[in-house]
Amino acid sequence: MTEQTETLPALHLPEVRLRVPTHEDAFAWHRLFRDREVMEFLGGVPAELSVYEELTARQRRHDAELGFCFWTLLGGTGEPVGFAGAQPWTRPWGPTGEIEIGWRLGRAAWGKGYATAAAQATLERLRAAGVPSVVAMVAAGNERSVAVTRRLGMELGETFTMPGAGAEERRVAYCFRLAL
Repeated sequence: MTEQTETLPALHLPEVRLRVPTHEDAFAWHRLFRDREVMEFLGGVPAELSVYEELTARQRRHDAELGFCFWTLLGGTGEPVGFAGAQPWTRPWGPTGEIEIGWRLGRAAWGKGYATAAAQATLERLRAAGVPSVVAMVAAGNERSVAVTRRLGMELGETFTMPGAGAEERRVAYCFRLAL
């Protein structure tokens, strides 16, 4: 009896460009992420511009100090479509001290392979920087991001409860892991 293997269709991923976020990218991120669907698994409420101004500044510091950050993800036209990259997990819950990879795209860029392509490019950069392993924290129910972790070869590690303002706001987060 011969063993049969399932042939999976090849993923045709777009070319992506990742760049260190500029101050102007704070405005682009604010515009891209002010959609409640985009923010559904991140509290559901779009953030103020000042949040993205601080976030882009922090990412520039990460890049200068660590050699990686959440980079601005540029689509085929060269316009920002979101961000992708890595940063240290600094929250007091979850995989504190580990390197988290992540991505967030504006809704117009969903379903086009950008998240997977950008995450793969991030992994290549992290390997080159000597990072030994990464985690991806994904809110329960975020099947799109779970699918990206699977395409990257990540495996489910721990499950955490994300703290909220009240017990009714506590949500489950999955910690996916990958050795580089």
